[in-house]
Amino acid sequence: MDSYPTHLDKGTSRRVAVLVFDGVTMLDVSGPAEVLSKAATFGAHYELTPVSPAGGEVRTSTGMVLAGTRRFDELHDLDLAIVAGSDDLPVGPIDEELSAAARGLCSRARVVASVCTGAFVLAAIGLLDGKRAATHWRHTATLARRHPRVDVHPDAIYVRDGDVLTSAGVSAGIDLALAVVEHDHGAETARQVARELVVFLQRPGGQSQFGAATQGPAPRSAPLRALQAAIVAEPTANHSLSSMAALAAMSPRQLSRLFHEQVGTTPVRWVESVRLETAQRLLLDGYSVTAAAEKSGLGSDETLRRVFSRRVGVAPSDYRQRFATTS
Repeated sequence: MDSYPTHLDKGTSRRVAVLVFDGVTMLDVSGPAEVLSKAATFGAHYELTPVSPAGGEVRTSTGMVLAGTRRFDELHDLDLAIVAGSDDLPVGPIDEELSAAARGLCSRARVVASVCTGAFVLAAIGLLDGKRAATHWRHTATLARRHPRVDVHPDAIYVRDGDVLTSAGVSAGIDLALAVVEHDHGAETARQVARELVVFLQRPGGQSQFGAATQGPAPRSAPLRALQAAIVAEPTANHSLSSMAALAAMSPRQLSRLFHEQVGTTPVRWVESVRLETAQRLLLDGYSVTAAAEKSGLGSDETLRRVFSRRVGVAPSDYRQRFATTS
């Protein structure tokens, strides 16, 4: 967000457009819109306009209709253009009208952003080439495979790379919008907005607390699927690269290549993700840090804490305290 000045004077307004389309995820639109609208209460003003490829009515994923959207080419000199997402975007090619609208809208904005799978639109028009980016954890591997020039960060809640921002799944659009407010008007204003909406200013941890490797898309390769099933069934077993390659009846190099192509990560990192997921479940079920480390395959308290610090952003004990059910 370096192409326009920070820390605006109170009363200065940013011009923001949100690109919507039939099937758009409602929360991708309403979450950031609510943050930017509520910011006006504290003197941070955003002029928010919903736009679409053709203008007029847009039917959202909930069946609710957004009325009176403007055509994308009716607006000029925007400070920020936000592209919302939908469940359809990771499935197939991006609609040509939507691509044209995104390209035209983003060319009129100083900064562009995407919410959730809206990153697939930005990637399709080349705006994420050579940049770091985030999207919903379920679709990070797909984004990385489809657009190899994009540096996908699977665990990030949101990423800012120069004048491009991308966020993780649905509610992470709120985190992204709060980051915009903080950039424009300072941390205290962003904290006031977050308190008013009863959300975190900076959410503890990354997407690892919500998603896991075992819930991602299944690889096409049958030996790879069988290997993953064996790892999930027994995460405490020896899952070195050589032992996994032997189990899959292929060379370590071939296994690494298939994991990169079909899973979007390395075999060793995927094993760590499975063990982390297992440890998270154990902690939430009331196991001690030591027991969770042993039963997950991470081995020691020190390793468990190191993995949690790097992948989740909080200590194991803090994770249990924040996310365990108390009923």
